[in-house]
Amino acid sequence: MSAIAASCEVLKAVQVSGGYGEVDIIKDITLVLFSQEIVTIAGTNGAGKSTLLRALLGMLPRVKGDLQLNGKAITALSVEERVEAGLACVPQVSNVFKTLTVLENLQIASSNLKEANLDNIFSTFPILNQRAKQSAGSLSGGERQQLAIARALIRQPSVIVLDEPTAALAPSLVCSIFDIIAQLPAKGVSVLLVEQRARQALAISNRGYILDQGQIVLSGTGTDLLDNQDMARLYLGTSEHT
Repeated sequence: MSAIAASCEVLKAVQVSGGYGEVDIIKDITLVLFSQEIVTIAGTNGAGKSTLLRALLGMLPRVKGDLQLNGKAITALSVEERVEAGLACVPQVSNVFKTLTVLENLQIASSNLKEANLDNIFSTFPILNQRAKQSAGSLSGGERQQLAIARALIRQPSVIVLDEPTAALAPSLVCSIFDIIAQLPAKGVSVLLVEQRARQALAISNRGYILDQGQIVLSGTGTDLLDNQDMARLYLGTSEHT
C-alpha cells in the first residue's frame, strides 16, 4: 500500500473499555484511522474484535472512554446518529434484503439517492449494474457481498467498517473482494477491516492492530506485522485462510 494520503483522523478511540454487565471484554483500546487508509484489526477467535466493532458502532451496552468521528465525540450517539455522521458498517451476515432487487436494495439504503451517486456505485461494481433487476437472493456469494458493500457506500460515508467481508466465500471470490476494498480509499472512504484472512487483509492495509484478550498487543504497518514472524505465527495463523 502507498503511504497514508492524509493525516486527518477520521475515526479515533482513546482508552475505550466495555462489555456486557460488569465484565470488560475490551480494555483500554486506543486506535486511530486516518483519512484514505485501510486499517485491519486482527487476532484469534475470542480476542475481542467483534466487541470492539460493536463499541465503535454504538451497539455495545456499556462503553467508557472517548470515541470520535471526524473530530466530533460520538460516544453518546446512537447507532443511527453515527450512521448519519458518516460511519457505515457492513455486518458479516444479514447484510442485504434477499427478496428485493439489487436496485431496490440500493434505493432503500438511501433516502435521498441521486442518479450520479448510483452511477458511481455501478461504475465501482459493474456486476451490480448487470444484475440490477435481479433479486439479491439470486446473486452468488461474491455478488451479494459486493451489494452489501455498495449499500454501505451509497450514503457516501467517510468511514466504512467491514466485519469479515470474505467469510463463507469461495476461495476464487476472495481476491475480488479484497481488490474492491483496496480501491475504496481512492474514492475518499477510509476502511476499518476485521478479517479472519488476516494475512491477505494486512497485505492491502496501511496499518494494523492485533488484539489478544481484549487488548491491543501489537500495532504497525501491514508490512511490519506480516514480517514479524513470531507474532504472525501466534496471531495470524500459518496460512492466508486463517
